[in-house]
Amino acid sequence: MTDLQDEFGKLDIYLFDQLLRGNIRPGAAVLDAGCGNGRNLEYLLKAGFDVFAVDRDRDCVGEVLTLAAALAPDLPQENFRVGTIESMTFPDTSMDAVVASAVLHFARDDDQFHDMVSSMWRILRPGGLFFSRLASTIGMESRMTQVSGRRFFLPDGTERYLVDEPFLMETTSALGGTLVDPLKTTVVQNQRSMTTWVLRKSSL
Repeated sequence: MTDLQDEFGKLDIYLFDQLLRGNIRPGAAVLDAGCGNGRNLEYLLKAGFDVFAVDRDRDCVGEVLTLAAALAPDLPQENFRVGTIESMTFPDTSMDAVVASAVLHFARDDDQFHDMVSSMWRILRPGGLFFSRLASTIGMESRMTQVSGRRFFLPDGTERYLVDEPFLMETTSALGGTLVDPLKTTVVQNQRSMTTWVLRKSSL
């Protein structure tokens, strides 16, 4: 019997859903923006995707390089870079999919959020998929304490940059993107809300 953890690692279940439905196809060029230690990359590396990653933490990128060397040794080391999402050096329209899992709620403010999203959108090919999971106020509006702008204290004790549905819809429209799925939000035991925001870039 297959050990699912051995096969899929710690892959985000919502990202797994996109793979199951064929929204990210085998062999696609996939960038993990804010990759951390690569929890979403293990399966992609083993399954033969053309994997790229960026993170501002040099140690995290080192871990991902080690993982890639073991699971996909033919991938160039330059696919894995130290840097910020808003200043990525990957070429325009070079990725079939961009993944930003639990990343965008670390934005300082609106400007940085938009810079990060614009940078990821820039490198996405026409017809490509943008996948993001990020903290929001959706479903927990009365439980958040506003600090300033879109920064809030959450019941779990953290301070985050939080979006809401109108803001995500306005951003989708400004990008010229199309929702692949309706916004889906999970309320985690009244401690935080996590929203899945998945867009398709126009192929025109």
